[in-house]
Amino acid sequence: MALFEQRRRELQLRRELLRLRSAELRLSLHLHARALETPLAIADEARAGVRWLREHPEWPLGALATLLLLRPRRVLRWGGRLWWGWRLWHRAQRLLRAVAVPR
Repeated sequence: MALFEQRRRELQLRRELLRLRSAELRLSLHLHARALETPLAIADEARAGVRWLREHPEWPLGALATLLLLRPRRVLRWGGRLWWGWRLWHRAQRLLRAVAVPR
C-alpha cells in the first residue's frame, strides 16, 4: 500500500510540474506571437484591399482611363515596363520550377 501511495504522489508531482511547464510555454508562445501581430495585420489589410478591388474593378479601370486621357505617353511607357516586369517574373518562376523539380 505504501508503494502505491508513493507512486501516486510522484505522479501528482509530475502532473503539477507538467502543468507549470505548460503554462510557461503558453506564456512564451503568447509573447513570441505578439511579434507577428503587425505583419499579419498588414497582410490582412492587403488581402482586404485586393478583395475590394476584385469586387469593384470599375475604380482602378476608371483611374487608368483618367491617367490615359491626361498622360497617355506616361501610361504607355509604364504599361510597357509593367508588361516587361510581369513577363520576366513568369520566366523566372518557370526557371525556378524547372530547377527545383527533382530528376
